[in-house]
Amino acid sequence: MRILGLDIGDRTIGVAISDPLGFTAQGITTIRRRNEEKDIEALKEICNEYSVETIVSGLPKNMNGTIGEQGEKVLAFCEVIKENLNLPIEMWDERLTTVAAHRVMLEADLSRKKRKGLVDKIAATYILQGYLDRKKF
Repeated sequence: MRILGLDIGDRTIGVAISDPLGFTAQGITTIRRRNEEKDIEALKEICNEYSVETIVSGLPKNMNGTIGEQGEKVLAFCEVIKENLNLPIEMWDERLTTVAAHRVMLEADLSRKKRKGLVDKIAATYILQGYLDRKKF
């Protein structure tokens, strides 16, 4: 069973996939968003390639736990994904995943340019790994 992890932003979608047993998450790509149709098509291709059974999307929340404008956009896009891909979608609180992704890349001494290209994929990996870790218990 493969699970897809998404970090959905306005310009990009970070994508991670679980191993077949659901223990680890690996970042696989970052989708440059163009329009809804092309975004869905890219996700559909990935889901078919990896035989995805479930999708986990990060849900951006404010630090007080409320859902703001960006969270509403993500929820709306997840409804579109659900309608087009016919896969269950679970939401995962993504607060501080981007911060954690930046911290890891800084510790790895990656250049600013490399960090910019990797941050969404790494954030998606954090989202998915958090979800997988919770499922184990």
